[in-house]
Amino acid sequence: METPILIEDILMLGPIPDHLHTTFLRVANGLIQRANYPKEKVMGLLAQMLQNPKKFAFSRNKVTNLAQSIYDLNKQGISVPLSEAGKVYLPTEPVSYVLDANEKQSEKVFDLRSGPLPYAVFGRDQIEEGALMQMETAASLPVSVAGALMPDAHQGYGLPIGGVLATEANTVIPFAVGVDIACRMCLSVFDLPPAFLNREPHLLKKSLVEKTKFGIGGETREKIDESVMDLPEWQATKVIRDLKDKAYRQLGSSGTGNHFVEWGIVEVYEQDDRLNLPPGEYLALLSHSGSRGFGGNIANYYSKLAMQKTKLPKQAAHLAWLDLTTEEGQAYWIGMNLAGEYASANHHEIHKKLAKALGEKPLAMIENHHNFAWKEQLTDGREVIVHRKGATPAGPDVLGIIPGSMTQPGFVVRGRGNADSLNSASHGAGRLMSRTQAFNTLTRSQWNKALLEADIQLIGGDLDEAPMVYKNIETVINAQRDLVSVLAKFTPKIVRMADANRKEGRED
Repeated sequence: METPILIEDILMLGPIPDHLHTTFLRVANGLIQRANYPKEKVMGLLAQMLQNPKKFAFSRNKVTNLAQSIYDLNKQGISVPLSEAGKVYLPTEPVSYVLDANEKQSEKVFDLRSGPLPYAVFGRDQIEEGALMQMETAASLPVSVAGALMPDAHQGYGLPIGGVLATEANTVIPFAVGVDIACRMCLSVFDLPPAFLNREPHLLKKSLVEKTKFGIGGETREKIDESVMDLPEWQATKVIRDLKDKAYRQLGSSGTGNHFVEWGIVEVYEQDDRLNLPPGEYLALLSHSGSRGFGGNIANYYSKLAMQKTKLPKQAAHLAWLDLTTEEGQAYWIGMNLAGEYASANHHEIHKKLAKALGEKPLAMIENHHNFAWKEQLTDGREVIVHRKGATPAGPDVLGIIPGSMTQPGFVVRGRGNADSLNSASHGAGRLMSRTQAFNTLTRSQWNKALLEADIQLIGGDLDEAPMVYKNIETVINAQRDLVSVLAKFTPKIVRMADANRKEGRED
């Protein structure tokens, strides 16, 4: 019997209003039970309806009434956009290049191993069963070589968030990189004391409001450095070329969900030659965002293509890979790496604008990707592709940032090069509850109390990012002392996130 559709599946499609949850579930599961639609087909139909509700509202089809409800909301100015993750379910567009004779052969069908490869789990007692099961599936792929699970791990799509997977050197898994390619942390440390927060809170808050842009479709007019748009890779494929204008408009903006820009205090514990900052406390700026609509579209396009080319058992379908010796594999690799350059440029735009608002230049800047794939070598010399989906690179002496939540501290860390973790660490505290659970169980009074107790000023945000939905960051850090050394602590004070009515579900 086909697996029923859950509210978590529905919310992956976009910010569906609470009063429509029951209707969506009734329609979706009715199609499965009475029309014998497979789950994938139902999700595809709902995704198409959200993308074009007017079309579905004014034609006779199986979701006409549902489309009419969405269309009526749109007319009232209440947007219910299809999320980047939901776009994966849209019908596949024709590929923009001609496949060679070998690639035109029928797709290949693969079985999983009889059992998963052994992989290390850090902080196992903090990790939900669903994430462990997903990691077992990933470690059972015929192209998997090694894996590890970080202590912030929780269930996602395909590879769990906090999952690290090494595959054979010619294989890359778009869904093991994730929808928000090159989601990134960036920290600027200024030569200003913590007292500046008390002296100039209005300036700091005003700078966040005026110099940052969040949300679906968010675009910026003012640009400080557009040089990333001059990279030759923007002309590499039709898919990339078609997205360049959108990428330019969104340069310097931030996403939704758990993305943020925040002022706070960094406490440097001791002198370190990599961090190169004297011990003490400093005003600092921390941001978390990725490659915006550009990366999301690259991810969606090539995830669908991989699932067409590489057929796997149902539980592993989203872990389909592309062959890097083929044109489409190379096209994804170029797009992914360009998304990495673009994500970095986004952060630099934000940090430069806010530094300019203060009339200051940072003493130091630390940054790192997660949601990315790297060509690396294992300790035995084998060349592999290491996918870190919600995991921080932690090779020997590599600096990284592991944030907590809007009320918990984050940490600047130095990698210890642990081979069992595939030179990786957590990318945050990790979620304790899903976004749906957060909306259903938490109240704004609980949220406001937590902010007040932590002395946090919040601009934007919503209950699905309340501090209570996250694991204790200190516990997560303690579970990976063999993976990283802690050099400094960042304490947030003024936090900017997407407004509640501009948010969509995220998996990172």
